[in-house]
Amino acid sequence: MKNILVIDGQGGRIGALMVAEIKKHFPASEVTAVGTNVLATGAMLKAGADNGATGENPVRVAAKSADVILGPIGIIVADSLFGEITAGMAAAVGQSHAEKILIPINKCQTFVVGVEEHTAGEYVSLAMEKLEEIWKA
Repeated sequence: MKNILVIDGQGGRIGALMVAEIKKHFPASEVTAVGTNVLATGAMLKAGADNGATGENPVRVAAKSADVILGPIGIIVADSLFGEITAGMAAAVGQSHAEKILIPINKCQTFVVGVEEHTAGEYVSLAMEKLEEIWKA
């Protein structure tokens, strides 16, 4: 069983979509949701996350034991998500030995060139395909 960490901020919409799809495709997985705020955490818990917490320290702690981390690309950029991602959060995700599956949301002055524009749902589907590759490895 893989220990999956989903991190999101703002209203938690992308994180909630990911949690719901993970639980649908990998029901035996242990999904921890960490939001940068209580709204994001609540949305991911409502979507089916097994555990949830809010803030920088939970990101630091959960990133240490995660096998896979999923979230918008901003979780690796300090001050992104309109300032919700602290330098400590970004460092914890970046330094984690977990596989990272990042959704390329082109906001907060971070652009990933060469990436096609997709809806959030399409990006989540692509993330689930990658998670399945990692799951089977």
